Amino acid sequence: MDSTTKQKLTAAGWVVGDTEQFLGLSDPESEFIHLKLALARKLKDRRLAGRLSQTQVANIVGSSQSRVAKMEASDPSVSADLLIQTLLRLGVSREEVAQAVSAPLAGAL
Repeated sequence: MDSTTKQKLTAAGWVVGDTEQFLGLSDPESEFIHLKLALARKLKDRRLAGRLSQTQVANIVGSSQSRVAKMEASDPSVSADLLIQTLLRLGVSREEVAQAVSAPLAGAL
């Protein structure tokens, strides 16, 4: 949001903040969400780079297409463990996983 819009909203009595403030997330909670989002994005990027369908990825990792879709969407039912294991099974190195989770995430929550 640009500063002019923010000033207008504040002047009109609105409280302007970010998603973390709205949801009342602690810093560790926010960081964990960003970590899961980065892992999900890496999974989708890897799948697309390999020109694989979600069904093909599911067959490689012994899962279902719908589960892969949930992984890529960072569904709350998907654990960070599952995301990391899936990436490793697709040939992503530990270093690549580390880079994915340490890179700044485009956009806020």
